[in-house]
Amino acid sequence: MTAHKPGDPLTINRLYGRAKGKPLRAGQQALIDTLLPQIAVPDEGPVTAEALFGNVRPLHFEIGFGGGEHMAGRADMLPDHGFIGAEPFLNGVAQALVHIDGGRGSDGSATGMPIRNVRIHHGDALEVLARVPDGALSFVYLLHPDPWPKARHAKRRMMNDGPVDLIARKLRPGGEFRFGTDHPIYLRHALMVMRRHTDQFEWLAKQAGDFQKRPGGWPETRYEAKARAQGHEVWYFRYRRC
Repeated sequence: MTAHKPGDPLTINRLYGRAKGKPLRAGQQALIDTLLPQIAVPDEGPVTAEALFGNVRPLHFEIGFGGGEHMAGRADMLPDHGFIGAEPFLNGVAQALVHIDGGRGSDGSATGMPIRNVRIHHGDALEVLARVPDGALSFVYLLHPDPWPKARHAKRRMMNDGPVDLIARKLRPGGEFRFGTDHPIYLRHALMVMRRHTDQFEWLAKQAGDFQKRPGGWPETRYEAKARAQGHEVWYFRYRRC
């Protein structure tokens, strides 16, 4: 198997990586049991702002939200927008629910107000993204995805032609695709892929500082913080849908 073998996450049609890590704390499990069913994306039907939030509003989609720090931060900044997040790792979903619930102190009490403009899918992001009407999204985020650094695993990377074409279809003209990574192999791969999609996306960078510093309104994720603590450089990319 080589990096050039045909395939990408759309055609492979399966998820890789862990589905669950260490046992959940009691409070996290309670949120999985009670809060997640209330804000879960329906299993069937079109995924629209009206269906999820009851009205027309700008719609954001985060592919693999990790612990939910970025998603919750953006949703808190933009309470009149709607946010959809998809994540297959149960522990990440549980951590995101803590943020959405308002956070908890050491005594278990809430430390903030609940965030009510988020909907979550515990599972495959591409399955839900496919059910979003074309041109319905204002933002799509892909932040610190698994780099799958071995060449034979390159087709597992979310930054590949199939997913990028799907993202392009779902974004409205002028909508924005944001991508972040601290992995140099994934960086080079992503730039190579995006160069094949210049008819769909305009790279919003005029100088090196535009992708070397986190833009305003881009909350830090725990993966980004960990990367910086380990001395890694982090890159931030913003693409506008043509």
